[in-house]
Amino acid sequence: MAISFEIPEKLLQGLQMTEAVAKGIMRGEARRLDENEHERPTTFISMMWPVLREQQRRRLDRQAGDAPRREGPGTFNLNMILTFEMLSWGDVGQMLCMPTSLLAGAAIEAVGTPEQKERFLRRFAEGDRPVWGAMAMTEPGAGSDTSAIQTTAVLDPETNEWILNGEKIFCTNGKLALEESNGIVVVWATVDRSAGRAGMKPFVVEAGTPGVTVEKVEIKHGIRASDTVSIVFRDARIPYENLLGSAEVQKIDRTATGFKGAMATFDASRPLIAASAIGVGRAALEFVQEKLAEQGVEIPYDRPYHALTAVQRDVIEMEMQLKAAWLLTLRAASMLDHGLHNSLEASMAKAKAGKVVTWVTQQAVALLGPMGYSREWLVEKWMRDAKINDIYEGTGQINTLIVARRILNYSSRELN
Repeated sequence: MAISFEIPEKLLQGLQMTEAVAKGIMRGEARRLDENEHERPTTFISMMWPVLREQQRRRLDRQAGDAPRREGPGTFNLNMILTFEMLSWGDVGQMLCMPTSLLAGAAIEAVGTPEQKERFLRRFAEGDRPVWGAMAMTEPGAGSDTSAIQTTAVLDPETNEWILNGEKIFCTNGKLALEESNGIVVVWATVDRSAGRAGMKPFVVEAGTPGVTVEKVEIKHGIRASDTVSIVFRDARIPYENLLGSAEVQKIDRTATGFKGAMATFDASRPLIAASAIGVGRAALEFVQEKLAEQGVEIPYDRPYHALTAVQRDVIEMEMQLKAAWLLTLRAASMLDHGLHNSLEASMAKAKAGKVVTWVTQQAVALLGPMGYSREWLVEKWMRDAKINDIYEGTGQINTLIVARRILNYSSRELN
């Protein structure tokens, strides 16, 4: 049976528009925004908001039964990774500022009820002003080990409200979501510390909630157009119905609303981060190929490996590794579109892409010599932007560990 890698015709038009934004808007603003960290990419945001708003509206209408449903597997996740890859090729920092539900939406889609999806995500499909979503999981004492979170949610029986206390760090778009829009942040907290991972629950915290404060905006190595913040919760009262899924604590999380819910969120988001990494890597690779061509250096794909120069071999290896990561990413996203469980494949894609983009961008700087290290070209910026892809949404080491557990059928206690 033949396998086609052609992009479906119905997605091509949208991808061409995305490419126009990446080339015409994002590339031209990339250096200025990198030099002026936390300055908003207003042109990019204003162009993307109407498009993303309409996409969210159509998706919600289909889920509510107000629009015709497509026959066969969908293309939502395929479209998302194509978009993330192309916009990250333009500038990953600006891409992360897209006015969309992003990780908050992924959590709500994975764990929320139909009513919660409609209530919380409809704001991203309406209005004239951009809206952002974010997810808050990482804590000062709980990075890769998400089961060690200390933020608590205690139910007040008199008001039937959840009271959140704790601190979250490295929250992407937290400031945009809480201070600059009618946004939301999905916060993972424990309702029962003695239950361990089973006590973890996700809560939707809406902008303007008393007791929720953005305490610190990070100064970063890369993705400098995007805000990354610390959020503190001091007796923040959250409506009971803002808990996603069931409040019941089960030692075995059969409902996938606790720790398994968090992992289901990552199954959807990790292919997107992998695609983003590949976009950055492709930008660096294409720039190297362009500069080599200007010097008359060709890449002869028909020659045997031993007949190539060291530079030619390096460029071919860069291209090969990026394509391998892209195929893994396509598979992980396609499985979601077909309704298949993709935890193994999502971690494979994320681990591979994070490692590859780090190496490819470093190699690009090395091949271009002093000019590669100079701020006159964007290649040094791509090297700085690349590393985060090996860190957030689960570090490369954690995702490699997940892959090993899935393949060997070991539990976290048996292999850690």
